[in-house]
Amino acid sequence: MHTTRYAPSGMVCSVDHLASGAGLSMLERGGSAADAAIAANAVLSVVAPHMCGLGGDLFALVHDGEVTALNASGRAGSGADPARLRAEGHTRMPHQHDIRSVPVPGCVDGWAALHARHGRLPLAELLAPAVRLAREGFPASPLMLTGAANAARRPGGGDFASVRAAGDRVTRPGVARALEAVAAGGRDGFYLGEFGQGLVELGAGEYTEDDLAAPAADWVEPLKVRAFGHDVWSMPPNSQGYLLLMSLAIADRLELPPSPRHAAWAHLLAEAARAAGHDRLDVLHEDAKELLDPAEIARRRALIDPLSRVRLGGPAQRDGDTTYLCAVDGDGMGVSLIQSNASGFGSMVFEPRTGINLHNRGIGFSLKPGHPAEYGPRRRPPHTLTPALITRPDGTLRTVAGTMGGDAQPQILLQVITRLLRHGEDPGQAISAPRWRLGTGGTGFDTWEAPDAAVVDLEEGTTWSDGLAALGHRVAALPYGGSFGHAHLIDVRPDGMLAGAADPRSLVGAAIGR
Repeated sequence: MHTTRYAPSGMVCSVDHLASGAGLSMLERGGSAADAAIAANAVLSVVAPHMCGLGGDLFALVHDGEVTALNASGRAGSGADPARLRAEGHTRMPHQHDIRSVPVPGCVDGWAALHARHGRLPLAELLAPAVRLAREGFPASPLMLTGAANAARRPGGGDFASVRAAGDRVTRPGVARALEAVAAGGRDGFYLGEFGQGLVELGAGEYTEDDLAAPAADWVEPLKVRAFGHDVWSMPPNSQGYLLLMSLAIADRLELPPSPRHAAWAHLLAEAARAAGHDRLDVLHEDAKELLDPAEIARRRALIDPLSRVRLGGPAQRDGDTTYLCAVDGDGMGVSLIQSNASGFGSMVFEPRTGINLHNRGIGFSLKPGHPAEYGPRRRPPHTLTPALITRPDGTLRTVAGTMGGDAQPQILLQVITRLLRHGEDPGQAISAPRWRLGTGGTGFDTWEAPDAAVVDLEEGTTWSDGLAALGHRVAALPYGGSFGHAHLIDVRPDGMLAGAADPRSLVGAAIGR
């Protein structure tokens, strides 16, 4: 469901109406945008395990007079051993069904840090709607069906055995207990309680109790660029947020056609995305620096030919599921929060005591010896998660925005933000418009293995196919839907009114204001 609402004092947008409703209820009780975001995310951790959950990671941008950034992405356990994986014949991290692709989940640490700095209501109150849904049940969404049967066959996946059709009741008693443990004991109630004990046992040496005792959330310095007359903000490494910002900075000085319907519009933005990202596998790691050097942005912009697709090169080495939500409160605080399993249902490994499915964000690690992103103890993997926040030149909040979509997240946001800022489209138009993405036909996390071989996937309804082919692109047609992301945004008008849109591709999403 796609909705646009205007509200003077608060709004929440998410992939599920139950989550948006929970967030709005916190705003109505006097909570902050951070409270609303936590409540909405907690509900999503129950009702959308095919996208996110307590077993995943979290990033957030917050505008509260200034922009701050929260990195709650987990670290590999102390037992991480890349040599062992290589000896077993692996050349890349296992994608699913292997605990070694599961860093310690950072979601709950993210909630704790966000609440400590920006919360107004008690944490137990924020989590209560999610606890109720986990105990009493909720209707299975249409998007859950694809992976639910496989999840039900995995050890610990019994919560999904009842799912046969959209609307079937699902209960998750173990998740309810885990949420209650957080409500009662904060992050230690989760990481040092039933879930943490089960994870250590399941890891069989991958994790120690000290790994779970160490908080995973850090407040870090956000990145920004000036584009289309605004400052656009995203996360620093280990996030790939720099790709969105570099793409926008490149596009800002290109001669874009006046209408996004023109094939040259898609061509120039796709080339900006390729110029920004073709070497991502080589340069992105948790300690990466100077990825937005103005001279380097200018060099990459100069590679783009407005009349032809060009060969950029890239590393010769090597459908994600994530959920994005945003909230703005009556005092002007905005939160752009993204939370993820990586793949659908993550690793398809379940912590057996609570039934929480664990993410597989470890797939971002490299197994190349000496690589700066090599899998290893207490390291954070490169991440696809790319929240965005936009401010006006005077520093006031303009927009919170984000999307799911694996490697394509920066490409999707590049299109949405360009439509919003460059072409003046309203949120509903910018979110619902057909999209392109750079595709490989693979997992959704392998775009940059061979960037010059990437096909431009076109969503049903685009007008770009013939024009892109004439410019040298290989194109492929795909149905309109979630393979092109679930983007949501809230736009803050100069008069304080809010306009929001939840992506129609999510089927049950909602933008709700008061």
